[in-house]
Amino acid sequence: MNEGYDRYDRDRRFGAGPNLPKPVKVGDELDVTIEATASRGDGIAKKDGFVIFVKDAKQGEKVKIRITEVRAKFANGEVVSS
Repeated sequence: MNEGYDRYDRDRRFGAGPNLPKPVKVGDELDVTIEATASRGDGIAKKDGFVIFVKDAKQGEKVKIRITEVRAKFANGEVVSS
């Protein structure tokens, strides 16, 4: 085992693993600000550093979203109201 290298360092460098708890679950509704736009045009919001892709949302919008899918390193959501 390499001294000075532990799981915390790995998770910090490579992102949370699939077995770690996620800050959102399917059906959650959140008020978010869209921070950026992804390459495919979806808005990007974050909850406790966890990325949420939001269909049809634009950078700078403040919207209420519903989580539709949760994956290992990101979630998908849809706008409920703006």
